[in-house]
Amino acid sequence: MLETIQILDITKAAYEAGKKILEVYDTDFQVETKEDASPLTLADRKSHEIIVKHLSQSYPSIPILSEEGQHLPFEERKKWNTLWIVDPLDGTKEFVNRNGEFTVNIALVHNQKPILGVIYVPVKDEMYFSNQLGAFKINQYSTHQLTSEEDLLAVSPKIKVGHEGPYIVVASRSHLSPETETFVGSLKKEHGEVDMISAGSSLKFCLVAEGKANVYPRFAPTMEWDTAAGQAIVEAAGGEVIDAKTNQPLLYNKEQLVNGWFIVR
Repeated sequence: MLETIQILDITKAAYEAGKKILEVYDTDFQVETKEDASPLTLADRKSHEIIVKHLSQSYPSIPILSEEGQHLPFEERKKWNTLWIVDPLDGTKEFVNRNGEFTVNIALVHNQKPILGVIYVPVKDEMYFSNQLGAFKINQYSTHQLTSEEDLLAVSPKIKVGHEGPYIVVASRSHLSPETETFVGSLKKEHGEVDMISAGSSLKFCLVAEGKANVYPRFAPTMEWDTAAGQAIVEAAGGEVIDAKTNQPLLYNKEQLVNGWFIVR
């Protein structure tokens, strides 16, 4: 499956979506509220349109599950052995607050497991991605003339989990639950000195994947599109994303698209 996917295609889709997001970011945009009380902006919609267009043209046989798209019934989705899971703008609250900590997330899922991930950080022009060769990060993506997979890999150093020094927990900037505080307390008993850093969106996965943090606990609701790309990158970097109750990796394209509580390490 991975052999037929050009990771450069997916990074370009994420980058083009990110450019459109920044165009909206620099305007006096309106904020709507969805049924689940989460915010929605024109940037979410524009990014979704660009990504769907790119993926549909390049890989028309692979269905797309996007936060801003139509969510088909499980009776239809369960036939999908392979699919894209997309969050066109992860961290809309961070976008609205204009703190720059939002991302574009694209994952390829096969047999319920994320096997490829791309996370683009538009404000910083940073691209994280993973494939069968490992996990990578490229700074200043827009400045590189990339025409092949070889070009991309040549300018993208590998990243891997494993932070050295004081134990670091990365937590959500918008969601810090009592359970998270309890978890951090248990880490202090185990490791002594524990530092906490905050980050928005899937940047928390990226910080663990590149060895800037040891663990990201999430004891609050998330959806599959919030985690699929991050899980693919963390796993390719040598880490794991496990359900806090079952101690098994998170699975995707489930009947219910809500994730259980999980730990990234």
